[in-house]
Amino acid sequence: MQTITLNDGVRIPAIGFGTFAIPADGSTKRAVLQALEAGYRHIDTACAYFNEQEVGEAVRESGLPRDEVFVTTKIWLQDHGFGLARKAIDTSLSKLGLDYIDLYLIHQPYFDVPGTWRAMEEAKAAGKIRSIGVSNMSPKIWNRFVPQLSTLPSVNQVEFNPYQQQREIRALMGEASVALECDMPLGHGNNELLHDPVIAALAAKYGRDAGQVILRFINQEGGIVFPKSTNPTRIKSNLDIFDFELTADEMDAMRALDRSKGLHDSDAPGTAEALLAAFDVHAGK
Repeated sequence: MQTITLNDGVRIPAIGFGTFAIPADGSTKRAVLQALEAGYRHIDTACAYFNEQEVGEAVRESGLPRDEVFVTTKIWLQDHGFGLARKAIDTSLSKLGLDYIDLYLIHQPYFDVPGTWRAMEEAKAAGKIRSIGVSNMSPKIWNRFVPQLSTLPSVNQVEFNPYQQQREIRALMGEASVALECDMPLGHGNNELLHDPVIAALAAKYGRDAGQVILRFINQEGGIVFPKSTNPTRIKSNLDIFDFELTADEMDAMRALDRSKGLHDSDAPGTAEALLAAFDVHAGK
């Protein structure tokens, strides 16, 4: 499995299996076990996905050594602030049933980000977390919060696909050697993207499907990518991207598809409040 070395020295698999919107009714556990059997060694979950427990069960039951499976989870903004974040980290560890988390992210960068970050740094120093990062940071949010942090994030996980290539935030991240993690790499099922003529032509040339071409493009751009599926055939095919390579001209053609517009706008007024109202990660406790 191809890996990338983060700015804190931790090595992370370049492709992972995403679990967003997979229900915790046995579906997550089954999909993660299928992904691990197919060869994935990086699983991405979150407190607000409500499936951490099934991810942990799959990791433990896979038979793989713990240090061969990279697990990412995220704190929800409902638990931001030093004291709440400390509790949230321990809750995620308990739900996962793991001794440590490989990568822990601030899922939505609003409210008390610096206090949350201090709790994450403390947990990293204690060995509960190996690496810490952020998610959904736009340039505006980056410039507001990152200068307040005593250590740099190792990653920023943002929406990224050929139609939304995040050039401005990637430039800021590059200056700090912060790795790009790519959410919604297939445009959240964007039919226009999946049938784009440029992508279709490359898929025909290489005997691949559109998703594989997109994932290969992102991989060659240096992004860590998280395709998601519950279909066993698709789970396997999304991983099968390392035996062909797009040429420099083809990469330029893919870069030219950028529209700099995605589904999520972190800077839109009211976003933080809407997200906070959307999920109650303590419901039922």
